[in-house]
Amino acid sequence: MALAAATLANALGFARDRSFYPTVTIVIATYYALFAAMGASGPALWIESVIGIGFAALAVFGFRSSLWWVAATLVGHGVFDFFHPAFIDNPAVPGWWPGFCLAFDVVLGAALAFRLFSERKRLTSQPGLR
Repeated sequence: MALAAATLANALGFARDRSFYPTVTIVIATYYALFAAMGASGPALWIESVIGIGFAALAVFGFRSSLWWVAATLVGHGVFDFFHPAFIDNPAVPGWWPGFCLAFDVVLGAALAFRLFSERKRLTSQPGLR
């Protein structure tokens, strides 16, 4: 799904806007807090909100500085997904969600990194742009 989303975003021109991947990252960072709210778990909501704000702040930092930070944040969120069930008790998170989100985040982060690397390589290989 992440590869399809990245391909579609590129094909439709959504990804041309610098804010696309940071916005997606911010949305991704809110899902665990949403699950905590759905499960009416106050302690989980606080923990998930703080962590989500951290990932959102990294996405904003990446938007302002370098989209490489956004790619790293997406992959980092995937790593977080891997460890999430062991450290945070969030009763409304579906059992399949951490694995799905891990795969989605890592693939989307890799797709963004590939795009950034390809654009950089294309620009530096053109005469007069070095």
